[in-house]
Amino acid sequence: MGEEVRLTTLHDPNHDCNLQFDIYPLSSYYFGSKHAIPCKHLTLSQSDRLLRMNSNYVARGMRTCVEAVLLVELFKHPHLLVLQVRNSIYKLPGGRLRPGEPDTDGLKRKLARKLSVSEDGDVSEWEVGECLGMWWRPDFETIMYPFLPPNVKQPKECTKVFLVKLPASRKFIVPKNMRLLAVPLCQVHENHMTYGQIISGVPQQLSKFSFNIIES
Repeated sequence: MGEEVRLTTLHDPNHDCNLQFDIYPLSSYYFGSKHAIPCKHLTLSQSDRLLRMNSNYVARGMRTCVEAVLLVELFKHPHLLVLQVRNSIYKLPGGRLRPGEPDTDGLKRKLARKLSVSEDGDVSEWEVGECLGMWWRPDFETIMYPFLPPNVKQPKECTKVFLVKLPASRKFIVPKNMRLLAVPLCQVHENHMTYGQIISGVPQQLSKFSFNIIES
């Protein structure tokens, strides 16, 4: 293992509550492509997407999604890996759970489908850590909240965001109809217009961590 560089935020040295998290340089990873996968829900118009969500809710109940925060280092700054679809849609890797599927199992399955050579690959290669936050959709609308309003008894969607630890090196094999981008945290911070509510909120969710950059 190479040299360790610690990147920290300012804090009171007498009350250090920061947690350490190792990240590795972007150059440590290989990026390839594979066959495209369907993503109709992302390519639909906003109104059609909400109509589809309504019909799915009637059939299956609340939609539960899991998404992954994957971090790499570039220019001594943490970068977030995000999927780009059709040049204007950005998503964290992940997706909807199957009925009764555990969060961790479902996220590993989705990561294997979208970022591994084969959908049937070894899901144990993904190390899912703590849940950073939960976002709720109270009704069939575009806005999601980082809390469940007390007057909402039947939310329509819950999205859980998990921190996933990457190894020192690995291959990311991305569907041809998507791009995997490394975006600096300072760029996504509160940038709702470009990246949406969930991605733009990730830097705040990570504020309790200090990052150890492991250089090769």
